[in-house]
Formats: sequence, C-alpha cells, structure tokens
Amino acid sequence: MDCSSILRRVQDLLIIIPAYNEADSIAATVAEVRAAVDYDFIVVNDGSSDDTARILDREGIPHLDLPINLGIGGAMQTGYRYAYREGYRYAAQLDGDGQHDPKDLPRLAHALESGGHDMVIGSRFVEERGYRGGRARRSGIYYFQHLIRFLTGLRITDPTSGFRLANRRVIEEFVEHYPVDYPEVEVVVSLARRGYRLAEVPVDMRDRAGGVSSITAVRSLYYMAKVTLFLVIRRLF
Repeated sequence: MDCSSILRRVQDLLIIIPAYNEADSIAATVAEVRAAVDYDFIVVNDGSSDDTARILDREGIPHLDLPINLGIGGAMQTGYRYAYREGYRYAAQLDGDGQHDPKDLPRLAHALESGGHDMVIGSRFVEERGYRGGRARRSGIYYFQHLIRFLTGLRITDPTSGFRLANRRVIEEFVEHYPVDYPEVEVVVSLARRGYRLAEVPVDMRDRAGGVSSITAVRSLYYMAKVTLFLVIRRLF
C-alpha cells in the first residue's frame, strides 16, 4: 500500500473515542491505539456512572468529561466540535469497548484520500471475515441496508458500524448537525442526500473487551422504528 499523505501528517487526524461505562475496556483500548498509530486521540466520557472517569484521570488519558449522559450522538458531536476547534483536517470514530482494531485506521485513511471520499466506514460485511454478531443486531443491519438503498440508492453493507473516518467538510457538517440518538444510519442517509461521497473499507470486528452492549431485541425494534420514522419524515419534508 502506498503511504497516504494523511499518514505523513499524523497530527492532522484526531481519533474520537466515545465511552459510556467502559471501565473494563477503556484503558486497554487506549493502550492499543497508542501502540498501533501515532494519531492524536481524545476520549469523550459520556457521563459514565462507573469508574471510567477515574481511570481516565489516573492513566493521564486525554479526555473530555460530559456532566450527564448525552448518548452516542451527543458524545460524538462533542468530539467533532473539539476536532473542528483544534483545526484537525480528519476525524475518526473508534468505540471504547475494544471491538475495533486501530491497526485498520491507516487503511481507512488511505481509502479516504486515494478514493476522494468524504467519509469511509469500516465494514464487517463488505468482505466475508467471519463476523456474525447476535440475531437482533444482524436483523437490524439487514433492515437498514435496504432502507438506505431505498432512500439514497447507496449500497452500505454495515450501516450501524461505529468505525468511521471523515474529512474536514464532514467535520464542519457534524459541528452543526448530528443526530442525537442512534445516529449511525441517519448520518449515512443525511450525508448521501447532501452529495457527500461515502465508501466502505473491510475491517475486522472483535468481541467486546468488557461491559455490556446496550443493543437488545427490544432496543433493536425501537431503534429500527425510530430511525425509520425520522428518515421518512425528513425525506417528505
């Protein structure tokens, strides 16, 4: 792989790591990021009620503390606003639960720049890599694949992936507009309809290093209904 110019300007890329009650995994996730890449990073502690904040302070990990839990949308918009304010040209999202491999970040960076894209998504499904996940999660992913295709004509195999890399144009967009609750699918549809160029890059996904996923069968149904309602309303109006 040719070295992307993004990789030669590591100070221009910020990794945003949202964390809510990730005391079991956040220190290991940050250690892995530090060992894998030289990019700057910031943890957004989303009002955690466990020891996440104490661990971040104890380990001297760069972080922002939200006084209350805003959800993934609020946490990520906080990170994007920080990236914008500090002048970063690129921002990556990498979850704090250890499921994403930071060694894949250079691949995302290379694809973003060499392909002329505005955002790339790390996909578990664009290539067969053995990841399965729970039945509720797989059903939701399959549903949103088709919903996005219907609304935008875009084929996205992993619409709920939280592993993403965006350029400055998208950062500026997210500073002003970012969905509050369950944002991943809404972000894809919104950017596609506004003419931003999106692509997927194959990545590996691992089991959570700790904590408990908030996605249950009931939450999956609520997620699907809520996101569908908002997307259809926005398409009509």
